[in-house]
Order: sequence, then structure tokens, then C-alpha cells
Amino acid sequence: MREAIRRFRWLLAGLSLLCALAQAQTPREQAPLVMSGDTATHPLAAHTGYFHDTDGRADLDGIEDTLRSGRFLPLPGDDASFGFQPGAYWFHVRLLNRNLQEPRWLLVQQYALSDRLDVYVRYPDGRVFHQAGGDHHPFEQRSVRYRHPNFQLDLPPGQPADLFVRVESQSSMQVPLALYTPTAFAELSRDAQFAMGIYYGILLALFTYNLVLWLTLRDASYFWYMFHISAFGLVLFTLYGLGFEYLWPRSPWLADKSVPLSICLAQIGMQQFARNFLGLRRRWPLGDYIGLGMIALFIVLGIATTWIPIRLSTQLAVIAVILSVAWIAVEAVVAMRSGYKPAKLFLLAWSMFLTGIAMVAMVAFGVLPKNFVTEYSVQIGSALEMLLLSVALGYRYASLRNENERIVRESRDQLEIKVEQRTTELRSALDQLEAAHLRLREFSRLDGLTELYNRTHFREAFEHLLSQARNAEQPISLLMIDLDHFKRVNDTYGHLVGDDCLRWTSNTMAETLRPYGALVARFGGEEFIAALPDMDLEEASAVAEELRQRLRDRPCRSGELDIPISASIGVHCVDAHKNSLDSALQVADQALYTAKAEGRDCVRTL
Repeated sequence: MREAIRRFRWLLAGLSLLCALAQAQTPREQAPLVMSGDTATHPLAAHTGYFHDTDGRADLDGIEDTLRSGRFLPLPGDDASFGFQPGAYWFHVRLLNRNLQEPRWLLVQQYALSDRLDVYVRYPDGRVFHQAGGDHHPFEQRSVRYRHPNFQLDLPPGQPADLFVRVESQSSMQVPLALYTPTAFAELSRDAQFAMGIYYGILLALFTYNLVLWLTLRDASYFWYMFHISAFGLVLFTLYGLGFEYLWPRSPWLADKSVPLSICLAQIGMQQFARNFLGLRRRWPLGDYIGLGMIALFIVLGIATTWIPIRLSTQLAVIAVILSVAWIAVEAVVAMRSGYKPAKLFLLAWSMFLTGIAMVAMVAFGVLPKNFVTEYSVQIGSALEMLLLSVALGYRYASLRNENERIVRESRDQLEIKVEQRTTELRSALDQLEAAHLRLREFSRLDGLTELYNRTHFREAFEHLLSQARNAEQPISLLMIDLDHFKRVNDTYGHLVGDDCLRWTSNTMAETLRPYGALVARFGGEEFIAALPDMDLEEASAVAEELRQRLRDRPCRSGELDIPISASIGVHCVDAHKNSLDSALQVADQALYTAKAEGRDCVRTL
């Protein structure tokens, strides 16, 4: 088996090399990257040359000689994905910073699983700056605490510099590099964490929903579905560097082994859920035995990953995942052909997941380029799969309910008392299910920390308010509220005290604004938003000033601490006939930034 995997790996490596040679042009010096003040983010691929150091022994001096001899090649198709490769890869970019306002930039390697990265910057005076990173170094060595390896570079304006990046890894060789200004990187990390939060929020909502159903109905399918959600959430937690950031920042061993281990755990959950949901023991005994064999395979592979090389274990895990998910699709087809209707939804869900898994596997082996769709294909596919599986569980429950009703009708004459008892139990289960739906719906509308409405519900409710204002020819205003210097609170007192301050702020906002019929929500982080129906700009500004003053006058009490809180507020009166929600939010946000720029702790309009 190992010999077959080795041959398969070298075959893919050969295909990747042929593709690279086919796409690459004659070796030439790449055009330098000129960083002007117009752009805050610079992907490096179009300006990058690379060299494959197959034995991994070359040093910087030797690589500079290689560069001068013209042996560096442009990236094939501007894509820095090479699959599983031996040795090390060197990348070179010539940089010229013409942004007089930004002498300091952040280099980000937008792939979390590289083992070792060495970054060198050679300046015109001969100085060489060196930093090391990757998940074989402690997490705290990173310039910024972020899931992707990053390096802070000093690039004096007007002075050219040569950037060399050496990457060595037992995992897939994917090296998408980009330069960011500090502000641009802050926005990137905020948006990325927000997207991750949405994904894991979906998983948490599905887990909670099905936990309620499992506790209510005691159906094993719901338990194994929750196991599947949890295990696969752990897989993505490790694949995207969050495990190394939050769970084992000082353990390179776990950083390596967690990927194949979590994959094996997730596949065990998937196979067991499929066996239980599809009823293979009754409908297809042979397929049930094969499913048990798959589970045994992943148990053995999970144990083996603790001692076999990570490159081999990762490739074995990826190949096994494709086979496992494909086999589950076969099981669904067989169950569907046997007349089991819920298998149709199950098969559709698994098709989504199989597509996502196949795409990420092909990226890992260098067959597909890395872009937004391929990078997040697993999240997209798994989110759709889990949503559809949740629907399939409901459909399965409905099918079981219909089956029970058929039995009741056929047995009514002989088993009237038992039928009545069964019907009562079923009604109780449906009532509990409806109550669980209502609780879950209310839970999804609120922000868990502040108990204000969340951003999603605000958008839905504001569209309704905007329609009412348009029909009644009445004004409606927006307040965009941001707590001043809130990061200092977290840095000085800790995040628990920061949470107390957010809760205190939300209570103060509710007390102040709800008498005016306001719709108040947490927009994200320390930002809040409020809609004031039937208020023009002057009236809304007066209410905003009242809120600002109340926040200013009373410090937040957290334990023995009194923490002063102030806020900057942007006010905008929405033209209900012309403005959409997004355009209104943009104007209110601009007013907020005006308030920040003019000293904070104030109210501003545009």
C-alpha cells in the first residue's frame, strides 16, 4: 500500500512539473513590485520567481547565485501551488516601496500548514534581514497573532529590496504570498475571522438544534450527526491554522499530526452516521459490513499517523477521505433504490460535501489552482451538506411518523388503546419539536453576549422599517455607534472585563433608545447600530447626543473596577425612496469615521 502511495505521489508530482513546464516561459527576471500609495494590498504571485531546491541544502548566498544565473522561473499561471514535493522551494520578489506613508509592511503566507518558512530581505547596502516562521516554530514568534504565518518587513520608501522566501514542508506546498499595510491587514483579519465566525455559528446552531432533538427523541441518528458536525469542525479548525493559534501554539508535533488525526475522527463519525441514518444493517448488510471496515480502517490510520511521516499520513488520509465519501454516496444510492425516500436528500447533501472534498484534495496535490472557491470549497460544501442533512433528518422523522400513522390505521380495531398511547406520545414529540424550533429561531436572532439583536436580524427588520417609512412618507434615521479605544479596555483589564463593558453598553443603549421606538443591534465587535423611525436628522442627532452623554456620565462597573466608556456616533437620515440599507449604512459609517477623526466622543453627521 505504501509503495502504491509513493508511486501515486511521484506521478502527481510529475504531472505538476509537466504542467509547470508547459505554462512557464523562458526563465527571465520578474518585474519588480512597485508599492504606491494607491494600493494597500499587493499579491506577489505575478512578480514572483521560484526555484525548487530538491535536496533542501541551498543557503541564501547559493540561491542568489542561482537567481543571477537565471534559473528562477515565473510561477506557472501565477499560482504557487505545487502539491506534495520533497526538498524546499525558494521564492524571490524585487520590491520597491514608493508609499511614503507606509515604511512598514506585513508579509502574509496565506496557507496555515507550512512547516518552516525563512524570510530574507537584502537591502541595497548589503544588510540582510531574516525571520523564521511556520508551525514548527512557537506561535508567539509571529509578528501578528494570526492563523497564517506573517512577517513584519521594513521597506524604506525609494529603496529597492530583494525578498527571498524559503519554504519547507511535509504537507502540501502551497505558498500564496501577499503584502499588506497594517490597516489593510487589520481589515483582512477582521473579515476572515468574521467569515469563520459565520461558519462555526452555523455549525453551533445546527449542533444545538440537533442536540435538542436528540434529547427529545433519543434517536441515535441525531447523536451521530452531532458527532459528525463536531469532528468536521475540528478538521477545519486544524486545516486553517486555528488549532495552532488557540489550542496547541507550542506543539509542532500536534500542529502536524492534528490534521490527519482529525480527518480520521471525522470519517469515523461520517461512516457511523451514514450506517445509522440509511439503516444499512436492515437494507444492505454487505454495505453495512464494508462501512464497519471503513471505520476500522480510519481507527488504524489514526493510530498510525502518530508515528508514520506526516507527508505520507496526510496523503493517505486525503485519499482515504475521497474513497470514504464516495463509498457513502454508493450506500445512499443503494438505500434510495431500495425505496428509502430520505436517501435522496442524503445523497444530495453528500454530493455537495464530496465536491468540496475533491476540490481541496486537488488543490493539495497541485491539480487545481488556489482561489476563493477552491480555498473555501470545504466550508461551502460542508455547510450545504450539514444543512441538507439536517433537513434530511427532519424528513426521515416525518417518514417515520407517516409509517407510524399507517400502522395505527391498520391496527386500530385490535390495538385501540395502544394506538391512542402512541398518538399521544407522537403529539408530545411534535410539540417539543415545535418548541425547539421556536427556541432555535429566537436564539438565531440575538447576539449571545449583549442580548441585542444581531446584524442579520437587523438587516431584515430594517428593510421592513424602510418600507414602512417609504409608504408613510416619514423619515427614518440611522445611528452608527463605536466605543472609543475599546481595545485598551481588553488589553488593560482582559476580555472578561471587556465583555462586561459590552453588556453594560448594550443595556444603556436599550434604556436610552427603546423609548424612541428604536431598533438596536450589535453590528460587530464594539460597534452597534440603531434605527430611529419617524425621526429626521436633527431629532436623531439630539437622541444620539443624549446617548453619548449617558455613556459618558456613568462608568461601567465590573467587579471592583469603574471603567469610563465613551462612544463616537455617526448619524444619517435615510431617504427611503433613494437609499438602500447598504448605502445608508455606508453614509452612517462615514459619519462615524468623521466623529473618530475629529477627536472621538462626539456626534457627527454628513
